[in-house]
Amino acid sequence: MPPSPTPPPPATAWWDGALFYEIFVRSFYDSDGDGQGDLPGLIERLDYLNDGDPATSDDLGVTGLWLMPVFDSASYHGYDVIDYRTVNPDYGTNDDFRRLVDEAHRRGIRVVVDLVLNHTSDQHPWFLDSASGPDAAHRDWYIWSETDPGYLGPLGQPVWHPKNGAYYYALFWDGMPDLNLENARVTDELYDVARFWLQEMGADGFRLDAARYLIEEGDLQENTAATHDWLGRFHAFTRSIDPQMLTVGEVWDVSDLVSTYVGDELDLAFEFSLSKAILISVNEDRVTPLASAMKEIQRLYPKGGYATFLTNHDQNRVMDQLGRDPVRARLAATLLLTLPGTPFVYYGEEIGMTGSKPDERIRTPMQWTSSPQAGFGSGTPWEPVNEGYETTNVEEQTTDPGSLLSHYRSLIALRRTHPALGFGDYLPVDSADSRVYAFLRQVPGEQLLVIVNLGPNPAADYGLSLRNGPLAPGTYTATDLLAAARAVSLTVDAGGSFGGYQPRAELPGQSALILHLVPGEE
Repeated sequence: MPPSPTPPPPATAWWDGALFYEIFVRSFYDSDGDGQGDLPGLIERLDYLNDGDPATSDDLGVTGLWLMPVFDSASYHGYDVIDYRTVNPDYGTNDDFRRLVDEAHRRGIRVVVDLVLNHTSDQHPWFLDSASGPDAAHRDWYIWSETDPGYLGPLGQPVWHPKNGAYYYALFWDGMPDLNLENARVTDELYDVARFWLQEMGADGFRLDAARYLIEEGDLQENTAATHDWLGRFHAFTRSIDPQMLTVGEVWDVSDLVSTYVGDELDLAFEFSLSKAILISVNEDRVTPLASAMKEIQRLYPKGGYATFLTNHDQNRVMDQLGRDPVRARLAATLLLTLPGTPFVYYGEEIGMTGSKPDERIRTPMQWTSSPQAGFGSGTPWEPVNEGYETTNVEEQTTDPGSLLSHYRSLIALRRTHPALGFGDYLPVDSADSRVYAFLRQVPGEQLLVIVNLGPNPAADYGLSLRNGPLAPGTYTATDLLAAARAVSLTVDAGGSFGGYQPRAELPGQSALILHLVPGEE
């Protein structure tokens, strides 16, 4: 069992200021022509993500990878595990994974793996034995009832499924039976799985799938006290193995509930409400959804306690949600990469890949070139490449300074070189225009003012104001980091206040400024 109390996190966690990239290995790059992306293929493409040389500018600047499940699995997606200690043969071998970690670390990239604790495949040896009868050695590794309890799941779905004269509990579907985490033997086994990936495989942490569903209390099936307790003990155990490891949890719920997991249970939790608010504000040209979400987040979370994103592998791609509008896509990226939190980018998002459900169509092969199969590999891909790959691909965008890819690279580089963007404090700034959103990011010695015009039309009367802010009185030279151009200087009054500030006479529609404020006027 885990030690107590939980070892404290490092004073400055390595994920503070990090930029993560979510990868579905099956769809990233096929190295051997079998139509399946694989770990050797991912290794070949690491330089695209980060070449390890801070002097170059043609890589994305990724410093963390989240790999969707790489375990041996019964399905293409990997969330129904057959063997927790073996890499999916479609992806390669355990040694391939270890080589990936070594190559990633050499480039300054940490590797986080998706860990599925809530359930296994119904083809897992544990479940095959468990289902064989009441006296099976693994019977109580899963949740069984002699009769159908009759209640449905949180979304109204069937959760009790008949098998060999009894009923087993499976929250998501009958092919993924839930593990019984109240069984100490199951918990010990999962602890050892975590130890294996941290110590023997070299992983830097875990993304915990379906974290709010781990333990049921009767027909209460989400966010239970037992789930919180279990995650606290799991966090303590993994920290005892590696004090620097990261846990980031999928708790797909409202911020009030998500935030309760952060601290002794999770280091980070994905902020689904903020993701939704960003997309609504960008789509509807209005500040209120985003401003309201940020106000709640600042109230609820410890500093740096949440992960930000636009969309992930379970959602229609951001380009589809933004009407395939490249201007809105740039705006959403700007918000993601200037707001506080640890950002995660879904593979292909940076080039504007499209895709809407079913799930296979939001997990299509990465679009590298305009050549057949989008340069994914020499074989026929497991899933057809998406439409428009001939123009929407890395090769076409990589040398175009006006491309979406170049915009992502520039923003990520700014996060890396300006600590205020990476992990600075956040303070909203008022605007006279309801479509202009502004905020300060700051650390000691550096202040940045971010201004975003969400509206489609130019803003000419958007005066910015702040009362009792953190800036010392005086005049500040303002330089727009995106355009590398001087803006109107900012004058701050006693008490850190300013009013009516307009760094440009007019803000173009759907545009942004990132102003570096330096005391003194040149």
